[in-house]
Amino acid sequence: MPEQQSKGLIVWFTGLSGSGKTTICNAAFTELMARGIRTEMLDGDAVRKQLSRDLGFSKRDRDENIRRIGFVAEILSRHGVVVLVAAISPYRAVRDELRQSIGNFLEVYMDAPLSVCEERDPKGLYKRARAGEIAGFTGIDDPYEEPLAPEVACNTAQETIIESTGKVVAAVVGFLSQTNDAGTP
Repeated sequence: MPEQQSKGLIVWFTGLSGSGKTTICNAAFTELMARGIRTEMLDGDAVRKQLSRDLGFSKRDRDENIRRIGFVAEILSRHGVVVLVAAISPYRAVRDELRQSIGNFLEVYMDAPLSVCEERDPKGLYKRARAGEIAGFTGIDDPYEEPLAPEVACNTAQETIIESTGKVVAAVVGFLSQTNDAGTP
């Protein structure tokens, strides 16, 4: 008799560049793997270089990029994998579209003020955007639409990496235990 697989889950980290999406996503990935939970991570930058390299940064292209990431994440989740996605995903409508079409979707809002993100600026992108070298940069001259009701909110300007990671891991473990308790395959 084949082993029963628990239902997968998509954990969508959204927030401005520099808000801590990749940092917390990596930490959560490590913790979930250590607990024996089948986990995969999709980083928005890595996906853009491979799966979405044909896309630009118009609203239409950004939405298409997010839909592609969501498609890959959904395939993995159907096979019992917890998929951690770290992507700015600036537009609320496309995130909500994914939530509706996928179902097992936890939104994690990486809440950090623009000033903190600019201070961190790990890739020097804010500096370049402020200098006019990058047009349509999220948070500068293109909007970021905050989630209205995320399952998890991490205030990365005030919380430690351990605190934020703990909130995410607790939400994932809670979801998985509810799913397994309900007998859902």
